[in-house]
Amino acid sequence: MPSGSTPSLNDVAQAAGVSLATASRALNGAYGVAPATRARVLEAASQLDYVASPEAQRLAGGAARRVALVVPHINRWFFGEMVSGIERVLSRANMDLLLYHVDGPEDRATFLTRLPARRKVDAVIAVAFPVDAAEQKRLELLGVQVVAAGGQTADYPNVHIDDCAAGRQAVQHLLDLGHRRIAMIAGTDPHHPDWPDASGRSRAWHEALRDAGVAADGNLVRNITWVGTEAAAAMDSILDGCAERGEPMPTAVFAHSDELAYGATQAIVRRGLRIPEDISIVGIDDHPVSSFVDLTTVNQQVALQGELAAQLLLDTLAGRPAKHETVVETTLVERSSTAPPAR
Repeated sequence: MPSGSTPSLNDVAQAAGVSLATASRALNGAYGVAPATRARVLEAASQLDYVASPEAQRLAGGAARRVALVVPHINRWFFGEMVSGIERVLSRANMDLLLYHVDGPEDRATFLTRLPARRKVDAVIAVAFPVDAAEQKRLELLGVQVVAAGGQTADYPNVHIDDCAAGRQAVQHLLDLGHRRIAMIAGTDPHHPDWPDASGRSRAWHEALRDAGVAADGNLVRNITWVGTEAAAAMDSILDGCAERGEPMPTAVFAHSDELAYGATQAIVRRGLRIPEDISIVGIDDHPVSSFVDLTTVNQQVALQGELAAQLLLDTLAGRPAKHETVVETTLVERSSTAPPAR
């Protein structure tokens, strides 16, 4: 090898006295390579300071090494936590992640049009990413494994929570405390208003009230995007509406996420109202900040969902038995933001 040049896979193969394909399989940890041969290849790679390229890792049936991680939002805690869990597992398997931010229909169209032609990845993980029929066809052109994490609309192997069950835990907690006038701040994706995350949690509010014999009051509901500032405005709108109609304000609020609950809390406190003495509030997520602000919430184990999705992908790629669907349990975490109504 010329002095100063970057060592190649061929250099490793020559130093170990094996074929290029055998060197690739040994470095990939593939089956069919004798332990002594694998050790010789690894020693040669170490001596040469060899760094494998993604292309070299594909030779001789090497395992998939590049995964497209499709994320609709990168500035929200849920997605960051999910990606962290996925990366933690895949990095241990020496797989590279390519992050694709698809915030809106145009980004999605660009991603789904260009990726099949480039064929840059060997698998796809869609994070809370609704895939319609046309998009499924585009993904099929890749000819790779697709796994969904955090909810889906297509029939891919998937990991998620039961959003309706999580919502029922939150609303039932308020009902058990004695609340009957319960407002809801619902998070929705403007591009996908029927996305299961939103509909399941809203359905939970309706069903829990119905089962408790409480009439659902649409005046106490606001549908917004998943943005805390919008939640503050929504809370103001609910309280202003009650005052204008001469109706009592809600004694409790169910927010679809902790971040929406923070916005609602801001609006409540700015009015001089107290939590939970005047209004109780509960969210879903168990965001790290929630323990500091004492928010009652439903923990949905976001990082674990990511880890399980990544492991599901690895098992599927390796041909190991794997469940098609994994539903992660959610747990109510009761803190001081909820209490029995004072009136």
